[in-house]
Amino acid sequence: MKIALFGYGKMGKEIEQIALLRGHEIVLKIDLNNIKNISKEDLKKCDATIEFSTPASAMVNMKKCFDAGIPVVVGTTGWYDKLEEVKKICEEKNGCLFYASNFSIGVNIFFKVNEYLAKVMNNYPDYNISMEEIHHVHKLDSPSGTAISLANQIIENNKRKKKYVNTKTEKADELEIISKREDEVPGTHTVKYFSSIDDIEIKHTAHNRKGFAMGAVLATEFVKGKKGIFGMNDLMQL
Repeated sequence: MKIALFGYGKMGKEIEQIALLRGHEIVLKIDLNNIKNISKEDLKKCDATIEFSTPASAMVNMKKCFDAGIPVVVGTTGWYDKLEEVKKICEEKNGCLFYASNFSIGVNIFFKVNEYLAKVMNNYPDYNISMEEIHHVHKLDSPSGTAISLANQIIENNKRKKKYVNTKTEKADELEIISKREDEVPGTHTVKYFSSIDDIEIKHTAHNRKGFAMGAVLATEFVKGKKGIFGMNDLMQL
């Protein structure tokens, strides 16, 4: 496949390495230095685009891909308040959007465990729930998109929590997410159920960015020639 990269930082370079190993070609590397020079015609030469830029630029980049008629795989988070608008534009343009808060295969298995545990713990009201997420100091959004996905799963499946807050809380219906930014941590997410008797924790720890990059490339292979809106559940058949 001929692939364009929106965002050529550390994540973009990891994606490039894996894409090349899998026999693909990176035909465009787009960042702040050249984005103004990239035309619709340039994008049309590609089979798909992978978008790992910033929350502020992600929506503009997605629209460019829809206008060019090529699928876009979006790993940037922090723009989900515009999700319904983006979906509408994608459908109007008969485009293809693949978005995920986390492209790691392990994290998406973790999502399923989290969902199941939230349902089970409905029957045990003595347990309170909290979350913690740790990322590198360059992470722009807080809480992370992955943490928000985990929190929303808990809220949807556990009747005791009505909303999440990105701070400590004593309110029984609020799910606290504590966000930490430390050095070059790729991503650690912990969900904790705790009572006066014992604690139950589930945790995912990423050792590097390769898992995210591999998932993004697999998603790109998945969307080739497709129209519509997809996510990791479609790719992994969960």
